[in-house]
This record gives sequence, structure tokens and C-alpha cells, in this order.
Amino acid sequence: MTGQVAKARGADSGPLPVSEFAPAKVNLALHVTGRRADGYHTLDSLVVFAAIGDTVEAVPAPGAASPSLSITGPFAAGLDAEPDNLVLRAAEAYAARGGAIAGFDLRLDKRLPVASGIGGGSADAAATLRLLARIAPLPRPAADPCATIAPRLGADVPMCLRSTPLRARGIGEQLQPVTGLPWLPMVLVNPRVAVSTPAVFKALVRRDNPGLADMPVAFADAAALARWLETTRNDLEAPATALIPAIAEARAGLAAAPGCLLARMSGSGATVFGLFPDDASAARAATALVAAHPGWWVAATHAPGS
Repeated sequence: MTGQVAKARGADSGPLPVSEFAPAKVNLALHVTGRRADGYHTLDSLVVFAAIGDTVEAVPAPGAASPSLSITGPFAAGLDAEPDNLVLRAAEAYAARGGAIAGFDLRLDKRLPVASGIGGGSADAAATLRLLARIAPLPRPAADPCATIAPRLGADVPMCLRSTPLRARGIGEQLQPVTGLPWLPMVLVNPRVAVSTPAVFKALVRRDNPGLADMPVAFADAAALARWLETTRNDLEAPATALIPAIAEARAGLAAAPGCLLARMSGSGATVFGLFPDDASAARAATALVAAHPGWWVAATHAPGS
């Protein structure tokens, strides 16, 4: 480790390598409520974070003036380690605030599908900010410098920075913690088709839908939450499915799985999620879906309660 890195890093952060998990973001409900004059759409969404995701790691690179990025993992081929990668953009933005980011490189273990509606790139950027805050504290940090940087990297980055259950409104900048959610066993399915978020929004028929209704104080279990979610929707699902019919097939496959409580698309797609009453039924559903559709990406996971 170089002296520059040793000086910048916190005393209790330990030696490199250091890693930070980037969990998948799952929109349990997503209502499009309007469109601003600047073209951004306003949303009202209930968001949870799954126990599956990518990992960002800082590794020693003595003499490096700034981090380079290497990408590994099953979905590495879908990304380039170029300056516009959100991991490097997050590092550059952090350095612009005074963070000393010399002496190490960054590695991204890419395990989530790219452009899949579960916040992979935003989660990676947020994980990078959390990682840098641990290993390269700012000389005179603001109250929460990462929270200041995050919105500049994308509308979903602030919520991914928190990575806890929340309700997101506006263009994603109005974040409200959500409590009372149960343990949520789920299966994520992606037909391995990338979706263009701008194309999905362009295909929206209506943009001034009502927001979410008030939520109960708490849900007894996953089934109770699923019943409430039946009163909500994902307004992006219809236009995304019109563009990518495989989304409907993936959702139908999940909905038909024994024990599935609710099947719905997340974000702008193409990933769909299915909620299950317990981890065992989710695991059985995932095994069956892999056997029936070997070309799909299928993952049994869960979202912790709140």
C-alpha cells in the first residue's frame, strides 16, 4: 500500500482489498404520476433490495494515480470499463469532492443482468460511493457527501445508496423509509433481453396516473403484502411488454409456479419478480424455471424485512 493511500484511508478500515455489495433493486410497485417540463417523469414506487447483486472491490495498485476498472462475473461481457461506466463516474465525482483515490484499482463482479430493471448500474455506483467513503474519507466531509454526489449519477442512485426498503417519489429524490415489511422470499427472472428505459417511457400511453395509496402500518407476512400489492401496479409493464414480449412469458412462468403470490415486472424491465410464502417454495420454483427455460437468468433470493 502506498503512503498516499494509507494516509487517506480510515484507521479502522483495514488493509485492501475491501469490497462493497451492490444489491438488486426491486420495484414492488411503480406508478408513473406525471412528467415535468424538463422531460423527467415523476414516480411513486415501493422499493426493496434483494440479497443478490454485484460486488465492487478496491484492490492495491501502488503508483496508480486514479483507479482503473476491471469487470468480471457472468455478465461482464455486457459492460465496458470505459470512463462512462457508472463505477468510474462515481469515483471521479468522489475525487472531485477531495477524495484521495490514488493507489488502488476497482473491480466489479457483475452478477446482475445489464439493463434489466433491477438497478444494476445504479447499485454499482452507489456501492462505489459507500466503498470510497470507507477507504478514502474526505478531508473535510459534509454531513453526507455521498448523498450529495449520488443524484448527479442517476435518479436511482440515491435510493441504491440507502439500499433499504423505501418509498421513492418525484424523480427518485424524495425518499421515505418504509417499515413493517415482512421477510420476502422471491424469484427473479430475466429472459436475457436488454430493455431501453427511454423507449419504455416513450411508449407510455398515460403519464398522469394516481400515486400509491397509503400503506398499512405493517404486514403479517408475504401473503398479506402480496394482497396489498394487488391494488397497485407497475405502469411501465404494459409498454415494456409491448416492446419485449418475452417479459409476458417470464411473468406467466412465474405466476404459474406453485405458491407464487404475485408476479410483476420490476422497474422498466425486463426482469420480473415473483413473491413466495417461504424460501423453500421460491427455491423449488427457481429450479423448475431453470429446467423449463435454460436460456433465462433465474435467481431465488429474498428481501429482508423492515
